[in-house]
Amino acid sequence: MLASTVHAMAEQIRATIKAIKGTRDVLPGEAGVWQLVEESARDTFARYGYREIRTPVFEATELFQKTTGEETDIVVKEMYSFTDRGGRSITLRPEGTPGVVRAVLEHGLAGRGEVERLYYIGPMFRYERPQKGRFRQFSQIGIEVFGSSAPAVDVEVMQAALALFERLGVEGVSLQINSVGHPGCRGAYRQVLRAALLPRIDALCPDCRRRLDTNPLRILDCKVPGCAEARRAAPSILDHLCGDCAGHMTQVRRILGYLEVPYEVNPRLVRGLDYYTRTTFEITASGLGAQNALCGGGRYDDLVASMGGPPTPGCGFAIGADRLVMAVPASRAQTPGPDLFIVHLGEAALDEAVAAAAALRSRGVSVRLDPGAREMKKQMSRASASSARFALIIGDQELREGVYALKRLADQTQERVAARDWDALARRMRPVDPADPAGSFISRDR
Repeated sequence: MLASTVHAMAEQIRATIKAIKGTRDVLPGEAGVWQLVEESARDTFARYGYREIRTPVFEATELFQKTTGEETDIVVKEMYSFTDRGGRSITLRPEGTPGVVRAVLEHGLAGRGEVERLYYIGPMFRYERPQKGRFRQFSQIGIEVFGSSAPAVDVEVMQAALALFERLGVEGVSLQINSVGHPGCRGAYRQVLRAALLPRIDALCPDCRRRLDTNPLRILDCKVPGCAEARRAAPSILDHLCGDCAGHMTQVRRILGYLEVPYEVNPRLVRGLDYYTRTTFEITASGLGAQNALCGGGRYDDLVASMGGPPTPGCGFAIGADRLVMAVPASRAQTPGPDLFIVHLGEAALDEAVAAAAALRSRGVSVRLDPGAREMKKQMSRASASSARFALIIGDQELREGVYALKRLADQTQERVAARDWDALARRMRPVDPADPAGSFISRDR
């Protein structure tokens, strides 16, 4: 009776308690791809001289209102904000840059006359409509550079993202760039843009009608079909840049050309955040459908100063890690199995198998052992299913003779190895030929 009651309760929990809408569980089969992406990001960015920074998951709400922009969709519609027990307004971070800038100021990393290169990896939170590749809890990978206004830094930032995508084998990558100028020339352009769109106000969505007065540039980024049609006649911001901003854009394009980096100029590319100045860019990938943007970023030369810090130019990007995981080819996304699966036959062999597993793990070999299993056929089946490279067979006969049977599962070749010679056995687990990653034997017993 008790067992059936417990079972019924478990079934009820499974039926009623589920992940919150817009969140998801990353199960072991997919976690390997996430590890690949994150490890590749860390290694790639380190080659460019970036160091990791980790900031809190929640910050004062004021931080995002002041930096991201009070009229942005993120602040107006999407932030997860609450009042804590101390009466403070707290927000789960919707993006990474404001927290990084806050940390840079708080710990004196800005205004030292040096270029500071940082990267971050972590969860963000936005109350968006969930869809493919878009969640309410999602992960971002980003880099931020502080202390240089050189156009070469803009290109370096783009190159770092492209290098990561190339390393992961992402296909159909495309880079688009634009310039949104600085507040001076952008302010004049806003007036020109508003005058051009005002006669078409009836075609705009409700949000863009509001933006027409608050931030007309955001209309250029709206995906609603009516807004896209209305802005066709809008003037290009590139025709309204001041001399310095136009010169900066020219240099960015010159360096990209010199490095033979393919790109497209998109004068409608403004990004969804208010703090951008001059360069903005977006990187997309084929095969992701309508939501194909993997990375977006640009320059934000006034952001640090707007938060009370010294004038400090900045540049960076954010990668949507959830979409990047989707874009990794299946051939790269496979989770490797253990080096060794130990098959044991009998109680004495189980004790020896446990000792072997401990000894080999301490020598860097990944080992799987199922102590509860009994039948050899079932254990060998599990070894194959685990994608292990080798199976080590220990039974009564092996214990009597002082040898183990080591089988390479790729081709079923087998050899006898001395029992408890852990160092020699561990060496066998390591690939000896790049063309033969499963490992090679010197002598074989078939």
